[in-house]
Amino acid sequence: MGSESTTTFHLAVSPESARRLTELAVKAGVQPEEFLRVSVEEWLSHSQTSFSEAASYVLKKNAELYRRLA
Repeated sequence: MGSESTTTFHLAVSPESARRLTELAVKAGVQPEEFLRVSVEEWLSHSQTSFSEAASYVLKKNAELYRRLA
């Protein structure tokens, strides 16, 4: 991660979720913590992209309405 600062979160999950997380991590060949970290980073990145795309679509779709209201 280079010189970036990191923040640690403590997360409580059900035994079933912990079992499933461990299973997925083993299949990926990494520790559960690493699997979870990468998954969260991917989700956050995708979530931001999806929001930006949706916002852009709404703004384009309603551009004429916004122009009239201005």
